[in-house]
Amino acid sequence: MKITKAEFITSVASADKFYKTDKPIIAVAGKSNVGKSSLINMLANQKKLAKTSVTPGRTRLINYFDFGEFVLADLPGYGYAKVSKAEKEKWGALLETFLQSQKIRLLVSLVDIRHDPTSDDKMMINYLYHYQIPFVLVATKADKLGKTKIKPRLKEISAELRVGIGDITASSSENGLGKQEILSLIEKAISEQEESQQE
Repeated sequence: MKITKAEFITSVASADKFYKTDKPIIAVAGKSNVGKSSLINMLANQKKLAKTSVTPGRTRLINYFDFGEFVLADLPGYGYAKVSKAEKEKWGALLETFLQSQKIRLLVSLVDIRHDPTSDDKMMINYLYHYQIPFVLVATKADKLGKTKIKPRLKEISAELRVGIGDITASSSENGLGKQEILSLIEKAISEQEESQQE
């Protein structure tokens, strides 16, 4: 899969505003500051499609982007400590409603390769298993580690989250590591869904 054009569609803050489309929806989720915007920009071949911020917790909305063959939904970052409890609950409810109501072909769940998965990361993966939402795990910021340390870290993270080692991909928006693998996983998820609908 090659992305030739990607553009911002809309931002929504409530379930009644969820974007409706006939295109497959690919969602991206992860804790605040894990690198969601950077990953989206890498996949889109653009530097400023999704706004990046040094301040965690900036994405409080669901942002939709048209990637041609699919619509990408950037979900609010979770687990940011400096946000009020009420705000956290609001985000959590929005996220839960989104995952249950929108037909997601694939959810790309991000974790930071340098750190052990948080309780929020584990909760997200358990949630995806519980609701049988197809997902892949992407370990971001792999450029921050030496090359020999990447595979052992992937093994540790996959064990922590009880995900097969083949279901986790190392990624870096700095050097493009993992880009083609992630696009291939998205393409596979879309084509598998189309085949099952034709049967």
